[in-house]
Amino acid sequence: MLLPPPAPARVRELLGRAGQPEVLRFWEQLSAEERRLLEAAVQQLEAGPLRDHCQEAAAAATARHREQGQGAAPGGGGGGGTHRNMQPLPGEVTGSTARTEPHRLDNWRDRGFHEISENRVAVLLLAGGQGTRLGVSYPKGMYDVGLPSGKTLYQIQAERIRKVQQLAEERLGKKCVVPWYIMTSEFTLEPTKKFFAQHNYFGLVESNVVMFEQQMLPAVDFNGKIILEQKGRIAMAPDGNGGLYRALMNNKILEDMDRRGICFVHVYCVDNILVKLADPVFIGFCVEKGADCGAKVVEKAYPTEPVGVVCLVDGIYQVVEYSEVSQETVEQRNPDGGLTFNAGNICNHFFTVDFLKSVTEEFEPQLKRHIAVKKIPYVDEQGNTVRPDVPNGIKMEKFVFDVFQFSKNFVAFEVLREDEFSPLKNADSAGSKDTPSTTRRALLWQHYRWAVRAGAHFLDSNNMRIPHLSQLQEAEELPAVCEISPLVSSEGEGLEKYLKDREFHSPLLLTEDALVALGQHQ
Repeated sequence: MLLPPPAPARVRELLGRAGQPEVLRFWEQLSAEERRLLEAAVQQLEAGPLRDHCQEAAAAATARHREQGQGAAPGGGGGGGTHRNMQPLPGEVTGSTARTEPHRLDNWRDRGFHEISENRVAVLLLAGGQGTRLGVSYPKGMYDVGLPSGKTLYQIQAERIRKVQQLAEERLGKKCVVPWYIMTSEFTLEPTKKFFAQHNYFGLVESNVVMFEQQMLPAVDFNGKIILEQKGRIAMAPDGNGGLYRALMNNKILEDMDRRGICFVHVYCVDNILVKLADPVFIGFCVEKGADCGAKVVEKAYPTEPVGVVCLVDGIYQVVEYSEVSQETVEQRNPDGGLTFNAGNICNHFFTVDFLKSVTEEFEPQLKRHIAVKKIPYVDEQGNTVRPDVPNGIKMEKFVFDVFQFSKNFVAFEVLREDEFSPLKNADSAGSKDTPSTTRRALLWQHYRWAVRAGAHFLDSNNMRIPHLSQLQEAEELPAVCEISPLVSSEGEGLEKYLKDREFHSPLLLTEDALVALGQHQ
């Protein structure tokens, strides 16, 4: 009986230098194809960085264990510690949709549309994660939250890009393009490519949809050893949304932006169903302020809401996680009664291309890694697959907002949560927060408000008008179901001539074809 060949010397050497020879412990039991795939995976890694990564994860696990043993909050509790010299954002770097005069908002909108019309604006989607917490194995952007139209997050976002291009062209008479850069991971690249191809890129030009892949890093146990999820497969995970900066460099994305003449980039996460793509007001505000880096924020819903806060720490802009702030600081209020640290981070950012270049060329190695303690399936010493009930390993991540510290002119822009922020994170079975039901309801409430504001009236089953309800009166059940295609309206504009003083039964699905029919019956 022939014995399987030993692992190639270069693979053994690399893992030995990284202190991870155990990765090959099942080598002799692997098929030829499994050995080939494991060899290829190992050769994607570098010995020095891999050794540092594993040692850093082990040290983080030790520090976390020590903190828990001392009774510190292990994360998410409000009271885990206090950052030195935390200060709220100064007024001169902040803007707001709710507290700004309409004419100033119009000026920012005009400036944003001008930049879009000149082909200087791109959007960049962070879409490296799977829908694991939703209970699905495919990318989160492919998820259908149950809207009447059946549209997925990807389709909604694609149509919003098409609409902002159309509005810019109508305003300034120039045909323009907002390129869509999509950062995927090993898990999401191929499914996303196939999904877009199957749907003909949702009406966008294929060459203007640029997909690229972020780096993957091995998951590590609490002793700093690489976890095998199968005998011949390393448990890998995306390196966090802060992996964007290395991915921009590795995939030559900034060079592509230069070729297209892009100056400004709007970066956002895939899971926010209310996100405004290339929002002209946000773009215009940042450009008018001369910002190189900006963040959209929402007012915290309540003092202990577990969201990061955008603030100053020792004079440096950053996001402080809720678990890192004392209860006293969380509850601190201004003389007017408002929370002192109130700028909730929603992972919605503005960057100049020049700033992104400086990050990739100079600052990226300085970004710290954050630990994420996870339940990671693994094979035990007998080769059996184990699905742990408690966290057993660490994934090291970088965060996209950790570059705020390098900004020379940082700004923040506060928007209304009900208009712009409803993330999809959990399955409906997991609770009542950030689920398909809550995101669907947020979008339908928004569209109901648009329709009512435009003068529409909804009828019940007895053809009686349903009393109008405001968002402040939001009930579990919507007064009426109304979905408005992004191709019809981006934020409620242009609806009056079709809806004013007209009556509709629920559900109302307002598409481009429906507008034609309404126009014919005026």
